[in-house]
Amino acid sequence: MASMPPICDFGWKAVDATLISVDGKHHSILGEAGPRGLVVAFICNHCPYVKAVIGRIVRDARDLKELGIGFVAINSNDAGAYPADSYENMKVFARENAFPFAYLHDADQVVARAYGAACTPDFFGFNADHELQYRGRLDASRKEEGATDLRRDLFEAMRQVAETGEGPREQIASIGCSIKWREPV
Repeated sequence: MASMPPICDFGWKAVDATLISVDGKHHSILGEAGPRGLVVAFICNHCPYVKAVIGRIVRDARDLKELGIGFVAINSNDAGAYPADSYENMKVFARENAFPFAYLHDADQVVARAYGAACTPDFFGFNADHELQYRGRLDASRKEEGATDLRRDLFEAMRQVAETGEGPREQIASIGCSIKWREPV
């Protein structure tokens, strides 16, 4: 079922946490920031919305690094109910797609809850002071990869953040599969 996150809460401060990455090491979310900002992306391995654009996510992460913007991806889905999103399958997905960024496992879903993550993909773009400046879509793609000439919404917003410290006031929310929350015990 498709889900959409709320609009950007400008100035909201990024939450730090240390999680295990697919490289077997623990990474701090804020430790992945570049000198001009950070994108925190909630993704997973099985979502058709993520699968449709994973190549574009990788491209934008590489291009943003050149602008001084760091990038980190987090999988918070319940792997018990969705085995395709297990930590072992995260390693495979990252390798198959040549991730140039840390792909972190939020097994207890604490980070997703702290961020208010709603869907996969869900993008949070922060400036150098770790203040939220973008909560929008990658581009106009949905479950199918869009045309090659689509406007790169995330990239352009984060370019503006790198240059000015502020994101665009007009933003279009991402859309994707809902976060797969564990049932309360």
